[in-house]
Amino acid sequence: MSWIVVALISASPTQAPDVTLALLDEELAPAAAPAELEPPPLEQAPSAAAPTPATPAAPAAPSPSPFVISGLAEAYYQWNFGQPSNGITNGRGFDNRANTFTLSSALIDAKFDVSGFVGELGLQLGSASVTSYLAEPVQPGTSWVAPSGGDLWRIIQQAHVGYRIPLGRGLLVEAGVFLSPVGPEAPVSKDNWNLSRSTLFFALPFYHTGARATYALTPQLSATAAVYNGWNTVVDNNPEKSVSVSLGWQSERLTASLLYFGGVERSGTDIGRPWRHLFDAWGQWQATDRVALLGQANVGFEQTAVGLQPWVSTAVSTRVKVLDWLFVSGRADVLHEGDFVNGELVAAPIFFPATTVGSLTATVDVRPVEHVALRVEYRRDQASAALYFSGAVEGDGTSTPFVPNRSSQDTITFAAMGWF
Repeated sequence: MSWIVVALISASPTQAPDVTLALLDEELAPAAAPAELEPPPLEQAPSAAAPTPATPAAPAAPSPSPFVISGLAEAYYQWNFGQPSNGITNGRGFDNRANTFTLSSALIDAKFDVSGFVGELGLQLGSASVTSYLAEPVQPGTSWVAPSGGDLWRIIQQAHVGYRIPLGRGLLVEAGVFLSPVGPEAPVSKDNWNLSRSTLFFALPFYHTGARATYALTPQLSATAAVYNGWNTVVDNNPEKSVSVSLGWQSERLTASLLYFGGVERSGTDIGRPWRHLFDAWGQWQATDRVALLGQANVGFEQTAVGLQPWVSTAVSTRVKVLDWLFVSGRADVLHEGDFVNGELVAAPIFFPATTVGSLTATVDVRPVEHVALRVEYRRDQASAALYFSGAVEGDGTSTPFVPNRSSQDTITFAAMGWF
């Protein structure tokens, strides 16, 4: 397999404390308050015409409510051209059920902002919520303590509270369960250009539990520092904690993010307790009123007891506003993990049981009415080893694992989503 990797760093709207991808919509999103991809209309210059007669002053606009509730539902039907007998589109994150109608996500999100105190609670159901918590550590319990695992926490998409300390421009301190600040993509399709999430999104963390502080250095530049349990852990799987620092830049057409995340993420292995280093950069550029570009680059490594285990990944995409109600998006992504040194296996792969995994994606997004989107997406996945399923699949998924038998897969997915 040959890969053509295009390096592109461009930019996307951000918000403090986490920099997350937003759509062209202005509606409140569950993961983060979306910002327009299009620039706001230019202010009109004062007219030089003769003054008009005075009119009574309009009543003042009501203050924004300190409490905001939003919600969404996303469902899809996917056709996998390999027609796997187990009905699984493997390695695809949240659109992983083939040849069936699936409720991907049903989400209710509530936010408050009162006298400097802020908070957010997102509750979710659907196949995406189950996938999000697949990596959650399973911790035993006792007669007094309930066991912990994905089944216990998966209804929570995010839950955190905070306070704006009146220091300089304002220091926001928060604690709880957060959506991951790594990368630009959001867990719900509505807030992304493409229907499916990239290979990078599925490989990297979805959520973190801990505390973070965000400070606006300038009107455009903000800094965030955080301490978390680790990757995809509500309850930690080891005694060490992970740390994260990031810078986010936002202007009218260009937004960028730089992030470092580090910590011990494995529990009790024969390769020591390696510190995992992750460096992530992404951005979005509104090139014209109709064309936007997005790029992400991510590198990292673990220094294990038997050798260095690095990875490198990138994703590039573009979105074109064809009409007011029609958008077309394309994306290419690839992740390469070097888990061999001098031909010898260093350790179990961090992300996929293949050294190289990537995809090509094309999405058509139709907005027939406000708060409703219909999408059609074609995607091809490719790996350097058998990672996907096709035809008759060995194993039953219960007593014996399913055995991947293809190094590529092609799908077409139809989705409908609505929000308020």
